[in-house]
Amino acid sequence: MSVTLTEQNEITLRTAAYGAVSLLAAAGAAGGSPHKIATTGTVALASATGLVGRVLADRRKAVSLDGRSVADLADHVLPALTASMSLLAQQDPAEADNFRSTVLVAIETAQQDRTSPAVAEMTRKITAALDAA
Repeated sequence: MSVTLTEQNEITLRTAAYGAVSLLAAAGAAGGSPHKIATTGTVALASATGLVGRVLADRRKAVSLDGRSVADLADHVLPALTASMSLLAQQDPAEADNFRSTVLVAIETAQQDRTSPAVAEMTRKITAALDAA
């Protein structure tokens, strides 16, 4: 099955994936290790394969993950996760599964040995957004 993504679709996928790691880092900030969370999560995203891996590796168009608060970031990222899953599921369910597992592996890797109630709750919200499609 051939997947056709516009430039905006690709930006949405990158926003969703890198934004999920950023949300986790923001939630883990109280634990004092947001940089480690962001770094390990981003490295995990770099190991993605298939169409998802190619889209995430292409950083020519940077994503905007600005916000004055975690809530602002969540308002931007969680809908992007759901939109990415919907878009990919319509075109190629295997790539939707690839995207979902890529994001989940990244957040699991990022939170390794750093689980706090805030990180666990953010993980739940990210998973719910992925499954809302």
